[in-house]
Amino acid sequence: MVTACSIGLGLVYLLTTPARYTAHAMMQIDSSKLRVLQQQQVSFADTPLDTTQVETQVEVLKSEGLGLSVVKEMHLTEDAEFAGASARFWGTGNSMQGADSRQSQALDALLSQRTISRVGRTYVLDIAFTSLRPDRAAEIANGIAEAYIVDQLESKYQATRRASKWLQDRITELREQVSAVDRAVLDYKEKNKIVDIAVASAAGSASTSTRSLEEQQLTEISSQLSTARAASTEAKARLDRIQDVLKMGIPDASVVDSLRSEIVIRLRNQYLDLAAREGLLSQRYGSDHQAAINVRAQMEQIRQSVTDELRRIAESTRSDYEIATAREQSLKNKLADMVSDARITNRERIGLRELESNAQAIHTIYDNFLQRYMEAIQQQSFPITESRVISPATAPKQKSSPRTSIVLGLATVLGLALSLAIAGLREALDPVFRSTRQVQETLQVRCLAVVPLLDAPPRSRLVMPWRRNAGRDVASSAEAHAMFGRAVLDPSSVFASAFRSIKVAVDVSTAGQRSRVIGVISTLPDEGKSTIASNFAELVAHVGKNVILIDGDLRNPTISRAMAPDATNGLLEVLAGKVELQDAVRTARGLAFLPTIIESRDTHSSELLGSEALKVMIERLRETYDYIIIDLPPLGPVAEVRGTASMVDSYVQVIEWGRSRKNTVRQQLLGAPEVYERLLGVVLNKVDLKEFGRHETLDAVYGQNGYY
Repeated sequence: MVTACSIGLGLVYLLTTPARYTAHAMMQIDSSKLRVLQQQQVSFADTPLDTTQVETQVEVLKSEGLGLSVVKEMHLTEDAEFAGASARFWGTGNSMQGADSRQSQALDALLSQRTISRVGRTYVLDIAFTSLRPDRAAEIANGIAEAYIVDQLESKYQATRRASKWLQDRITELREQVSAVDRAVLDYKEKNKIVDIAVASAAGSASTSTRSLEEQQLTEISSQLSTARAASTEAKARLDRIQDVLKMGIPDASVVDSLRSEIVIRLRNQYLDLAAREGLLSQRYGSDHQAAINVRAQMEQIRQSVTDELRRIAESTRSDYEIATAREQSLKNKLADMVSDARITNRERIGLRELESNAQAIHTIYDNFLQRYMEAIQQQSFPITESRVISPATAPKQKSSPRTSIVLGLATVLGLALSLAIAGLREALDPVFRSTRQVQETLQVRCLAVVPLLDAPPRSRLVMPWRRNAGRDVASSAEAHAMFGRAVLDPSSVFASAFRSIKVAVDVSTAGQRSRVIGVISTLPDEGKSTIASNFAELVAHVGKNVILIDGDLRNPTISRAMAPDATNGLLEVLAGKVELQDAVRTARGLAFLPTIIESRDTHSSELLGSEALKVMIERLRETYDYIIIDLPPLGPVAEVRGTASMVDSYVQVIEWGRSRKNTVRQQLLGAPEVYERLLGVVLNKVDLKEFGRHETLDAVYGQNGYY
């Protein structure tokens, strides 16, 4: 829907936007003309233009001054496309204010419709202009190129003429200054009897310079002082750091690494090992146990050893700091003495250096001005431009905008992007499970099956007769347990296929075992785990396996109320030794069922899930049945489910689609690592298949839908 709306808006834009045409004039910036006419400047002409110079010319072409000259030359203030309604409103004989307004509006229109760009990394510039008329676009593009060439000729001639006159006057002044400063340097040397000795400035270098011994020594002492200051600062920082560490007790890993002490590292590792051991002992036997007390005593000894070692390191670092400080002070005193001596020695040279600097600066200025003057005289003789039009603009035959393919393509891409963004936002803001991918990403386990939501039982629903060993029929009506037995009664449905997938996963994970104990759990009540457990047990029994279904939900025995409402004894009585196991088990069509009867609220009944009696009973059942399926309580309100990990081979987690929250399920499973380690997979229950198709195709879960 979003994509269709986006494409529709693109079509509306194409139908309502007028066609525009773009003409291109190609201009080259080339200095080869100067190379032909100015043979005496070959060395400069051979230098190619750099990127900065080319980009500068692009900005000149974009300038308002050049655009204003095009407006005046081509009389764009009288064109309705550029002046708009103001050309008709002001007329031809209006005041100066009206002319300025039309000119400003025409200039803005011209600048907004022209594009200047460089063609790749060449010296060719593309002058493009867009107009409602193709011939007008070509005229203005060529007019911009012509205005640029004229502007370059005029600006070059005027600049050269003004520069030549100014340079001539300036060179005369500089020549007199050069002579004066040279005489001043010679007079000062003769008066103070100063003779400079030339020394090589670098090894293997041809250049020379003059330098005194005092200057060399000052440089070396200054370098040594900088090194000493750095060493003193580093020693002080280490000392401060160690003093801070002494207040910490056992330092952390980053502090230990910075100290670079193998003894502290070894003691810290021993301390951490003892701390872990003490935590295990305290958790297992209590913090007052003698073993935990002994470990804590060892930890205290190691902490004292670490403190002693850190104090030793601190004393060593303090000694290094004092030595570095003493060396720094010594170098300071030595530098001060040498500076005092050098000040006296070099006092005579101060005036000479000032005179030589002035002379050197004036010589450099004079040489530069003389060179520029000669160049200006030569350039004034050849007033030509370095730019030329290599391809004049012609009237385009096809419109440049709007481009139908581009507009529709962008509209389609934008629509798809918005659709994906909306879908992603919707999924990110939805905190519940809605697809098998979310199950795998959130819980890191596979989704065994997707069980659809059932509204009513099939019309051919048959009542499964549950009997005691004595043969008394206690079957409920079809409406009372509508959800139980559906996998057997409708074998070609998606509902039945889901349980076959669960059976395949169970068989693969427990291959080679004679008997399998499967626990069906959920995070919260009313997620449908009892329905999953009963239908799975009936389906396995239907294929000829020896199966027993145990209602292990001691607080809410849903299966027992539906399948055995008149039962007087069950799991609790067997575990208490009041009834024999064979007397409490009910059988029907190859499926055995052990109900749970709750006559009163016993707060300790849930503790039986992890009892030794239940474990012994499960081992007895393994000798008789191929599959032992237990409907366990939900993990959230009943923590005792974790006690069944020692007797259950695999758990199957039931999650209600569209209701179970991701964070809740994940936290409950992580809080029960015994269950999570034996978790075979997840069953998405009560799935609305129509809504599920928006998040994940059913073909990916069950194959082709047409079969079902």
